[in-house]
Amino acid sequence: MSHEDDNQGDFSHEIIGAAVEVQRVLGTGLPESAYVAALEIELAEREIGFQRNVPVAAHYKGRALGDVATAAFVVEQSVVLEVRAVDALTDMHRMQAQAAVRLSGLRLGLLINFNVFPVVKGVHRIGVKP
Repeated sequence: MSHEDDNQGDFSHEIIGAAVEVQRVLGTGLPESAYVAALEIELAEREIGFQRNVPVAAHYKGRALGDVATAAFVVEQSVVLEVRAVDALTDMHRMQAQAAVRLSGLRLGLLINFNVFPVVKGVHRIGVKP
């Protein structure tokens, strides 16, 4: 991960710190739902603002398509956070996370795979150009 983290509105360092703590306590091999629930607790304990299960809407040629995806977390109204617990991330995982970031109108996303140890090696940064 590069050190562009000084950008205003980039909470990557804080989010990854919370993920490290979750994996330290829970380890690997649990279902995704366990990591999501624990991450929710950890973010709240660290007083990091977030929303859960945020609907993401899309438009096609100026017409609303409605909600087409759900972001697992939106952190501090600036970072889309997607959580997985899989052997390996697929192109589909990455494309879904990138679409959620793009459609959310935000410029940064993190896709974290909790079944990679240490979890920092399972963090994928997703940037969307303005």
